[in-house]
Amino acid sequence: MAGLNDDAQWIVMMGFVVSFSFFFLAMLLNQSTVVGQTTAEGVLEFPKNDIRDVRSVITESSTLSLSDADAQVIKDDIRTIALSRKDAIVDYTITPPTGSDLYTHISIHYNNGVTEYNENWTSP
Repeated sequence: MAGLNDDAQWIVMMGFVVSFSFFFLAMLLNQSTVVGQTTAEGVLEFPKNDIRDVRSVITESSTLSLSDADAQVIKDDIRTIALSRKDAIVDYTITPPTGSDLYTHISIHYNNGVTEYNENWTSP
């Protein structure tokens, strides 16, 4: 830049500043788009309705008065259906009311490979 006058040097230098500013803004917008996309995908991947369906079936089965063998058959059916239809591993334990404890306690575990959900549910 030795052969340019002072005005030309300022024009060239301002061109570099504007170019670097555009490059920085482009990188910033690119990163914000990626963050927004992955956040939206994370919300869409949460299987809220699948968890509600499994939870409702488990709570309905807890209200039935069944023998241990029948309760195990229902538990196996729920686990098999969840695995075959939703590709999800479901496990739960039901603790019925005892003498001093008047509540039914249910512990539900749901895992479909992307989402892991655990819930402790208590009913009167």
